[in-house]
Amino acid sequence: MPKTPEAPARKGLPGRKAQAARNDGLILDAARAVFLADASAPIAAVAERAGVGISALYRRYPSKEVLLRTLCHEGLRRYNAEADAALEDSDGWRGLVGFLERVVDADVHSLTVHLAGTFTPDDAMWPDVLHAGEVNAELIRRAHASGRLRPEVNSQDLGLILEACAAIAMPDPQRTAQLRRRTLALLVAGLAADGDLPGPPPESGEFAWRWQPRG
Repeated sequence: MPKTPEAPARKGLPGRKAQAARNDGLILDAARAVFLADASAPIAAVAERAGVGISALYRRYPSKEVLLRTLCHEGLRRYNAEADAALEDSDGWRGLVGFLERVVDADVHSLTVHLAGTFTPDDAMWPDVLHAGEVNAELIRRAHASGRLRPEVNSQDLGLILEACAAIAMPDPQRTAQLRRRTLALLVAGLAADGDLPGPPPESGEFAWRWQPRG
């Protein structure tokens, strides 16, 4: 498996701090690739892919759980940033669709859903978790107000759409991106279509089980 290309040291930092910042970028990039492929992989696989010593990794991330939590929190922050940006769009439907496209293109949902349940969330995550729920609800409210979104679609449906796209994985990353965008376009067309959907929509909190650590 090829190693992640070396990240440049951050400008303006003295020697050891620059090296630590560089190592941190390498570790996170490697962890993202390793754990998205196999969440049960040992932390040593991350050090090997990053090209750093295991002691350097443990100095920054004292356990696999801390590293997994950091990755998931990173994905959650990116999700919220994209949602906040979407709320700046004056057109509620366009804002929702653009948000979905950007999250799928950045593979943000893989970091949150795929890793959920592999670690115990800490208190630092909950403000971002709550914010995600709030912006989801507002995106849906604005899309409904535009008259383009099916009336029975709720904010929990967004997670199902993103999860469906994130489940598509091909050996070729470019082909994966193409198929995810194609699938998203089909799902977005369904969001705006007429007619009743089968079954009730997801309920608030229905997917909270996935954030509980798995035994």
